[in-house]
Amino acid sequence: MLTQSISKNSLILAAFALVTAGILALTFMKTAPRIADAEKRAAQQALLEIVPDSRHDNDMLHDIWQIPEEQLMELGLSAQSNIHIARLNDAPVAFIVPATAKDGYSGDIKMIIGVNVDGSIAGVRVLSHKETPGLGDRVDLNKSPWVLSFNGKSLQQPQTEKWKVKKDGGEFDQFTGATITPRAVVHQVKQTLEFFERNKSALLEQSPTQAASSIPTESVSSQHSTTSQSE
Repeated sequence: MLTQSISKNSLILAAFALVTAGILALTFMKTAPRIADAEKRAAQQALLEIVPDSRHDNDMLHDIWQIPEEQLMELGLSAQSNIHIARLNDAPVAFIVPATAKDGYSGDIKMIIGVNVDGSIAGVRVLSHKETPGLGDRVDLNKSPWVLSFNGKSLQQPQTEKWKVKKDGGEFDQFTGATITPRAVVHQVKQTLEFFERNKSALLEQSPTQAASSIPTESVSSQHSTTSQSE
């Protein structure tokens, strides 16, 4: 009797597991298109914050230049990523470059950096981080306008040696009680501008591409996470 009871319970559990798995699979199939569409809209919104509709007439989400694998580390990236190109009448006007500051206080600070064709910054947005609430999280535009201070800056303005926070003799403000986070962001933005200058010719020669492409959503997501550590 005991053996029969165990076998019966095992069959019931197996059947329950199969039904549950089927329900989850069906739910995923139904929601996957909506999730993908929502991710695409979020990606487009992140790009449009830096290069608005008035500055381009192409599909930036799919007009891309694949970053050479050997150059990923220059941008703090570990996986294949793409630069998004903004064009007006087929002529490039700006490039949106994914980058990660690896030396944040609490870990990686993922960003996208818009660079105009003249080498000036169109905009910087921090996409995800784990910096301390009330301190390092001010790199997030939702918390502080600090990232807007990069707008219009270039490797000539300020001069290269001034691409530091003021505490280190540079031009950029740090946060009260938090220097590590803004220092990391300033350094990576400068690295990105230098990357752009080295690759400018290749980027300008890239033909328009409108075909759907597999684009890492982490480079254009808008999810933010925080910790409660002090800096």
